[in-house]
Parts: sequence; C-alpha cells; structure tokens
Amino acid sequence: MIDEYLGHWWVLALRGVLALLFGVMAVAWPGITLLVLAVVFGAYAIVDGVLAAVAATRAAKGHRAPLVLLAVAGLLFGVMCLVWPGVTVLVVTLLIGIWAIVTGVAEIVTAVRMRREIQGEWLNIVGGALSVLFGVLVLAWPATGALTVALIIGVYAILAGIVLIVLAFRMRRLRAAGAHTP
Repeated sequence: MIDEYLGHWWVLALRGVLALLFGVMAVAWPGITLLVLAVVFGAYAIVDGVLAAVAATRAAKGHRAPLVLLAVAGLLFGVMCLVWPGVTVLVVTLLIGIWAIVTGVAEIVTAVRMRREIQGEWLNIVGGALSVLFGVLVLAWPATGALTVALIIGVYAILAGIVLIVLAFRMRRLRAAGAHTP
C-alpha cells in the first residue's frame, strides 16, 4: 500500500492545496451566501472524490476499501450539493458534517493500515481526526448560521489542507530516499 502513496504523493498534495484554497476563500468571504458555499463545497467534494478514486484504482486490491469509501462520499455529497444548492442551511450543514465524519474515518483507517509500513502515519490520523471533530461540531450546532458555518468550514479546510500538504511532501521525501520498508 505504501508504494501507491509514495508513487502518487502529488495526489495528496493536490487535495491539500484544493482544501487550503477552499478554506482561505471561506474565511476571506464569510458573508457569502450558503448557496455559493454549497456550490463551492460541492465542486471541492467532487474533485476530492475523483482524486480518491484515482488513488483507489492504483492501490493494491486489499487496500482499496478506505479509498473507495472516500471517493464515494466525496462524489455523493458533492453531487447532492450541486443538484440541490437551494436547500436549507440545516440540510447543507448536516451533509457537510456527515461528509467530514465519513472521510475522517476513512483517513484514519488508511493511516492505521499504513502504520506497519512507515513511520509518521500520525499526520494522516491527525487529518482524519480533524475531519471527524469538525463533523461532530457541525452536527452538534447545525443552526448557528451560514456565517459561522462558513468560518468553521474555512478553518477546517485550511488545517486539513496543511496536514495533507505536509503528509504529501513527507511521502515525496520517503520515495526519494527509498526509506520505506515494504
């Protein structure tokens, strides 16, 4: 499994950059309408799902399940946000919270599987834990309003993006050094 991550470190980096850009936009313009936020989030989740699907197709047969779950969640929730952008704040907020929990759990499962192959899988665990924590917070307070949700989403996306970028460059260094043990 580690060979797929090392060989495709750029997918993690791209996911991190997209999350970072999305987060900065949400924090810079917190007053944007939930409709715009839902469309932007939908597009982000679809791209994230496609990138996870690419990683799943290249992963070893026994290690595809978490990546497939990540891909399906991103595509499903992304399409739902694009198809129904006018839904209430509560529904969009709940979708985002559920998406964050599902993807966070998938990232933690992936990290646990990688722990036998490399050191430093804690970065993926931290990213997954941030996703789960974010999802739980969003589900706990769904009616706090679009402004607060936009700021929470922005901060989460910035933190998750930074974690993914750091993890990607760690994988790149490991690949260049040949420092992994299959």
